Amino acid sequence: MRSRLFPLVSCLLLAGLAAPASAAKPTPEELAPRVDQIFAEYGASSPGCALGVVRDGGIIYSKGYGLASLEHGVPLTPQTALDIGSIAKQFTATAILLLAQDGKLSVDDDVRKFIPEMPDYGTPITLRHLLHHTSGIRDYIALLTLGGINLEDVATQEESLAAIARQKALNFRPGDEHSYSNSGYFLLSVVVERVSSKTMRAFAQERIFGPLGMTNTQYLDDHTLVIPRRASSYMPRPDGGFRLETCNWEQTGDGGIQTTVEDLAKWDRNFYDPKVGGPALIEQLQTTGVLNSGEKIDYARGLAVDEYRGLRRVSHNGGWVAFVAEMVRFPDERFSVITLCNVGTADPTGMALQVADLYLADRMKPADPKPPAPAAPATGAAPQASSAVDPSSYPGLFFNPTTGQVLRIHAKEGKLFFERSPGNDTELAPLGPDRFAAVDFPVPLEMSFSTLSEGLREVRIHVPNNVLVFQSVEPASLSAADRASLAGTYFSEELGVAYTLAVEEGNLVLKHANRLPARVLQPAFADAFTAPGVRLLRLTRDSGKKVTGFTISSGRIRDLGFTRVPGAN
Repeated sequence: MRSRLFPLVSCLLLAGLAAPASAAKPTPEELAPRVDQIFAEYGASSPGCALGVVRDGGIIYSKGYGLASLEHGVPLTPQTALDIGSIAKQFTATAILLLAQDGKLSVDDDVRKFIPEMPDYGTPITLRHLLHHTSGIRDYIALLTLGGINLEDVATQEESLAAIARQKALNFRPGDEHSYSNSGYFLLSVVVERVSSKTMRAFAQERIFGPLGMTNTQYLDDHTLVIPRRASSYMPRPDGGFRLETCNWEQTGDGGIQTTVEDLAKWDRNFYDPKVGGPALIEQLQTTGVLNSGEKIDYARGLAVDEYRGLRRVSHNGGWVAFVAEMVRFPDERFSVITLCNVGTADPTGMALQVADLYLADRMKPADPKPPAPAAPATGAAPQASSAVDPSSYPGLFFNPTTGQVLRIHAKEGKLFFERSPGNDTELAPLGPDRFAAVDFPVPLEMSFSTLSEGLREVRIHVPNNVLVFQSVEPASLSAADRASLAGTYFSEELGVAYTLAVEEGNLVLKHANRLPARVLQPAFADAFTAPGVRLLRLTRDSGKKVTGFTISSGRIRDLGFTRVPGAN
């Protein structure tokens, strides 16, 4: 559109036609049906979303789409209470900053000052590290899950703290990286409770929710609590209909807030008329972090701060069980969109941005187009330069030693693909020699290929605000004898559970005491395997090459250790 705009305007002027100074801005009444169309798939027989459009701290459009309860046929409305997942983190950050204003703590305090049961890793982990997700502490949700605790089980704050305190290592040295971890904000809530001598629920009610009139907002720290007008959450069933998703976990800090669109609009107003914390707190909430290297990150304190189509954006999304949510603010336009959904397949961020696109169209830069899938040339037509790229030279197995991620790239029918998960491939459209873009991917993603010394190849994955570097590794296979030699029991002191490796139907499988589904291990490279839900399982050996155990890297956990139990098969 940029390349065509100036010639078009020039032609109009040269023809002697008067070009309008500006296009007529749609009225709220004209925008309403266009907004409703964004949520059109959520009807009278499905779960859905609640929407709030906020300008100058007041709601200018709100509506519910779909049902809050399929069982009882209750409509979802802007007054419905939903779990907002990680959007809650900004309230935890606010609680910490309020206590700092009270002189009861500093964001540069060592977390062990308040939680002495935390291990000493040889370097301080400060509250600042926790606020910016730069602590390196392993994610407690992943720890509990790997330990065999399901969402339907009751999981208390005490159990979660104990799981974190058992960890003998960090994912990385504090301050070296930015890596999202729910443990940080859970620990911050523990700090709030110990410093204030109040529960997070009580502190937030007294210092945040009460003063702002957020009468329908509370922390769910007891799974038996009755929350008025609370929605249930759902996931589609493969054979049609929906299944109910429930959770009995009781942690706070990283999530746990139940609230409404209307109450979140009151919180939004506090960013312009800060009754809670004053202007200093609002500025601190939006102050982004800095790594040890001096590199700036876009994560502030419970909020991400970046740009969208040329406008400054302050936002956070959330997801828990099958609740998904987005709250995005464009502070210079004093405009926000809140989207709270009770179906796990919804895209609240995408829908919120579509709403913002409608209201702020005259303020935004043109959207960057997604790379289209390469069209097949007509019979006899010469191929375009990008489609002339030969995909056969790019497939292979690649590994990122920092994150433990394995990348599989393969070609079929003259096209290049990468494997997002077993059986789930994404096409890579050629942009030119050694450059490709993911087709129909949730975020813009490009891959660039290069050859290093001695035939070693490198793949760089470019996503917003990050570059992941992978190097080629030699694929490995496993014989029947190899599989049999690995069978046995392996114990993790950090999880307090045992896993077994077993051979079933010719496959090496990872099993956990019947609490988790067996995972088939797929050989990657030497002594390394991947599996659903396990980013990397890597064998450990002694000086005599005998297998002594393995480590697991899974999402927000790196190199969690398991030791082989002698004689246990």
